[in-house]
Formats: sequence, structure tokens, C-alpha cells
Amino acid sequence: MSKAHDAGLSLSNAPSVLRQFLRGEAGGGALLIAASALALILVNGVPGAEQYYHDLLHLPLGHMLSAKLGEMTPHLWINDGLMAIFFFVVGLEIKREWLDGRLSSWDQRILPMIAALAGMAVPAIAFLFVTRLHFDLAAGWAIPAATDIAFAIGVLALLGNRAPLSLKLLLTTIAIVDDMGAVAIIALAYTSDISGAALLAAALIFGGMMAMNRLGIDRLWPYLGAAVALWFFVLLSGVHATIAGVVAAFAIPIRVTPGAPDAVESPLHRLEHALHPWSAYLIVPLFGFANAGVALGPEGMGALTHRLPLGIALGLFLGKQIGIFSAIWLCVKTGLAAMPRGATWMQVHGLALLCGIGFTMSLFIGGLAFPTRPDLVEEAKIGILAGSLISAICGFLVLRLAPLHPRHADVEAALDREIEIDGDTRG
Repeated sequence: MSKAHDAGLSLSNAPSVLRQFLRGEAGGGALLIAASALALILVNGVPGAEQYYHDLLHLPLGHMLSAKLGEMTPHLWINDGLMAIFFFVVGLEIKREWLDGRLSSWDQRILPMIAALAGMAVPAIAFLFVTRLHFDLAAGWAIPAATDIAFAIGVLALLGNRAPLSLKLLLTTIAIVDDMGAVAIIALAYTSDISGAALLAAALIFGGMMAMNRLGIDRLWPYLGAAVALWFFVLLSGVHATIAGVVAAFAIPIRVTPGAPDAVESPLHRLEHALHPWSAYLIVPLFGFANAGVALGPEGMGALTHRLPLGIALGLFLGKQIGIFSAIWLCVKTGLAAMPRGATWMQVHGLALLCGIGFTMSLFIGGLAFPTRPDLVEEAKIGILAGSLISAICGFLVLRLAPLHPRHADVEAALDREIEIDGDTRG
């Protein structure tokens, strides 16, 4: 078997990573919306289905991986197992963009990094302000700090060519930097009861993966086998198991090939092409289905006035748009970065609104923030759903009604040609 076809991961006739990513996120976002809507319908619209829904997700499967998690259930396998694959794909995307993509130089990194950091800090501040004096809620500060790229790109896809391509690219890079921050938050803020022995074993496995990388081993199966072992020991260590996905991705070899980012010789690109459809079309929608089923009756909707869901909803809707729009405005006005090509300020505001769609990552962090308080997890879901939905609707309307840039058609054609040429568009 040739290296180019290791594990059947061929890139022959594949489109650019960037084009495939945008197309895949749009379709995955639509499927995520449908799966989450199905969960909401089952819980709220089908008599008796709510109990079956919860019983199925929490059905004991008769085996245990760690004493901390207890007996495994479908819900645990989705959140701690399948989501590790999602985070693995996130790690691959981060590494590719940082070394061979839209974040490969500092002039490209400035705008998305500042925007993403502001878009995480301001929602957290808004949340802490709303929940002040309620110290038992403080652990949820990071819930409104995340952006759901699949959901947001899915909304942008509904706008067709009215959404400038430069904004889609900027949204993608902001969300990738946002993912870096979310991973760091999960590792640092939502980790407890560390097992030194398990963490040491995980570190040794990662060291072995990096050694394989340095030795020039580019077959993928040794890395994938080591990644499974790394996931298991991280699970035992007390650090959330999904962090293993990102860490393992950083060890996958990449061939930096400017102008040909889909080169068959790059193991990372082959692996990303192979795993991204599974992540976008199966894992993320399944996670949405397993975590979005929350009761929205009078009692559930009444919870929106509680401090926790209110803080999350306002953090997503107000905090995100204020933080990201202000950061982009300041960067452009001070000359730190250029205005996204072919976009108007009204369209940038629409982008900032769409960044308030937290959903997947917010739901994930919500479960980590209150592991012993299922009532607060359910309240957090209501705030996430409300904030994300309002952000999606308002962002869609702003972008749909915003006048197009005078040079919209010319800029779109130029950006589209750049993607076709090298898959590394400069927005």
C-alpha cells in the first residue's frame, strides 16, 4: 500500500480544504439544526416521548471505563468518546490553518485573534455581571464564550451570495481561534481530581507520537492507535477526555505546501479530508440530538428569567456582537488590520451577531460547568438555545437586508478564484 493511500485516505481529485470545509460546515450545520429540532420536538411535542428519550440516552451499558464517570451510557459515549473525534478534527484544522492556511502569518492572525479574544471576554463579563452575587453560578462563565461554526456557516449558506465570501472566511478563522480558547478553558478551568500516574502515561504516549513525527513516520495507523491510547489515559487522568483529541492532532505530520494545500504527501490533510465528513454529518448532529432535548413548556420558558439562562442568553446575544464588532472596528480604524474585502460595516455587524450562536461548544461546556447539578445544566440549555436562536435570526436578517458593497460582484469573483488557485484565501 502506498503512503498516499494509507488507510484508504486518498485525496485524488479532492477540492481545496477550505472550499470543502465551508461546504461541509454548511451542510453539517443544517443537519445539526435538524437533529436538535428533532430532540426538541420529541421532548416537547410527542406525548410520552420525553421519558423514552432520556431513558435511551442514559441507558446503562454494563461497562465502566473510569470510576469518575461510572457505568457508561450512550450519552457518555457521545460526550466523552465521539466528541473526542470532533475535537481531534478541530485540532487538525487548527494546526493546518496555523501552519499552512489562513493563520500562517501574523498579519493574517491579528484580526481573527483580537476579534475572537474580545468575543470570548465580553460575553464572560456580561454573564458574570448578570449572575453577580450568585456564586454557585460562577462556574458557567465560559458557556457564552464559544461560537458554533457549523451552525453559523449553515445560517450564512441560507443567504447565498448575499453573504460576502470574505465574511465567511473571517467567521471561519474567528471560530478556529475561538476553538483554541475553548480548548484551553476546558483544560484549565474544568479539570479536577488529577491522577498523576494516568497523566504521566498520557504524556509519554504523546511524547512517543511526537518522536514518530520527528523520525519522519508518515503512516497514519501508528498515530491513530496511539491517539486511542492517549484518549484512554487522559480519560483516567481527570482532564476531560476530549482534550486528548486536540493534543493528538498536534502530533500528526503535516507537509506545508503553499499553493497546493491538498497535497497527497501531507498526512494531516489526508486525515482531515477523511474525518471531517464524519464529524460534520454524524458526530456533531448526534451530539446536538443528545443534548438539545430540553423541556420548553411554561415552566421551562419561565426559567429564562432566572439568572443562569439570562446571563448565558445575554452573553451570547449582546456580549458576542459587542465584543467582536468593537474589536474589528478598532483594528480597522487603528490600521492594525484591513476591512474584510467587499464587506460593509452593516454586514460586519451581521457577522458579529452570528458569532453569538454558541450551541455545540456552549452545550458541551455547560455540562462540564455543573457536573453535579442537572437542574442547572437544563437551565443552561434554555439560555443557550434562546441566545443562539435570537443571534441566528437577527444575524440572518441584518445580512439579508444589508445593502451589498458597490464592488460586491468583482470582489466575490476575485476571492473565489483565489480559493480555486491555492485554497488559502486572504480575506
